[in-house]
Amino acid sequence: MATAIIIAALTCVAFICNILIKPYVNIKGKSYSIYWVAPLLGAVLMLCFKVITPKQLLDGLTADSDINPIKILILFLSVTLMSVLLDSAGFFRLLASKTLAMARHSQWALFICLYLTVSVLTVFTSNDIIVLTFTPFICYFAHNARIDPIPYLFGEFVAANTWSMALVIGNPTNIYLAGTAGISFGEYLITMAVPTLFTGIISLAMLCLVFRKKLSTPMKAEEGEKVETDKPLMILGVIHLGICILLMAVSSVIKAPMWLISLICFISQYLCSFIYCAARKRLMYMRESVKRAPVITVPFVISMFCIVLALVNTGATDAVSNYLLSGNSIIKCGISSFLCSNLINNIPMSVLFSALVGGEKASVYASVIGSNLGAFLTPVGALAGIMWTGMLKNHGVKLSFIKFSLYGTVISVPAMIAALLGLIIVM
Repeated sequence: MATAIIIAALTCVAFICNILIKPYVNIKGKSYSIYWVAPLLGAVLMLCFKVITPKQLLDGLTADSDINPIKILILFLSVTLMSVLLDSAGFFRLLASKTLAMARHSQWALFICLYLTVSVLTVFTSNDIIVLTFTPFICYFAHNARIDPIPYLFGEFVAANTWSMALVIGNPTNIYLAGTAGISFGEYLITMAVPTLFTGIISLAMLCLVFRKKLSTPMKAEEGEKVETDKPLMILGVIHLGICILLMAVSSVIKAPMWLISLICFISQYLCSFIYCAARKRLMYMRESVKRAPVITVPFVISMFCIVLALVNTGATDAVSNYLLSGNSIIKCGISSFLCSNLINNIPMSVLFSALVGGEKASVYASVIGSNLGAFLTPVGALAGIMWTGMLKNHGVKLSFIKFSLYGTVISVPAMIAALLGLIIVM
């Protein structure tokens, strides 16, 4: 047990240091994320010291259960790639352009429009995709309008990581934790609707309070670049993503696993899109989408699964599990998952808490809340935060770790209270 705890602790420390000091490396002019290296080394050490055997790891990866990480990765990657192809066709940039055009002379109107657009899109796609898609557009527009981009960037980030709680596909952490308890798409939606609504209202109110002075200054927007789109490709993407969401909503009724539904819809979309792109000689859309696939999530999730499995097998998680599930489990799991996300990132936290809370549904939902809202306490809280802060540097936007955390604390704490209160009411 001691060996497992030591290796896990060292892995967490190395992971945090990696993110804070050097999350990327540049090779031949290209930037590559290396946040997955520390967890991978930790998993290798667990195997080398025989804390977990290769057979135990293989059995865990291939287990016929809802928390099988392979199935969860298939679901996450399928939905993400469907959204990425939609983005490559210009869908999200077009919506952003239309939204920003609706309020060209009022920062308040622009801010509200942007928040609502990001919120709606996040519900039906993925928070990571929305954050990474809207950020460059916001930076570009703010530069032309000669306004501070921070309120819009933070509003976008908070909206994406708030409304991602609404559906199980909104965040990979939702997928993993809900799978732990065998929670269906419909059951998840019914339970999380109220906490998400409460949180959305409070987070918007806190954003308006924090950035009220910045949003009250006048702006003078200039005409931006015309957004290039491919309408047939967008229609194909919207249809497939819509069908995918509808089928997952009734997956428990039709007795079809969500990972299989998403995989079939993904294959169908990409096959239809490939035929269309090949006929129109626009295969660059397909190449661009495949290149943007978040494949490094695979070694990251599997490595963390290996580490957590080792901790579980040695009994290292028993004491923590007993504490979390004994009285006021919603409050305990919500706050601890919220804080833990900012120590080891929300995906590893979700893998860990899936073992800690098991199938206790109230605790699972509380952990889902912590995994989403923990993202805007510090940049370490989510992978989207790590990538997002890197993008801001590339666009010349200054947002230090301390400044992010100050804004994040003021907004995330009331949001957490609202979310947990909503969950307590529902449960």
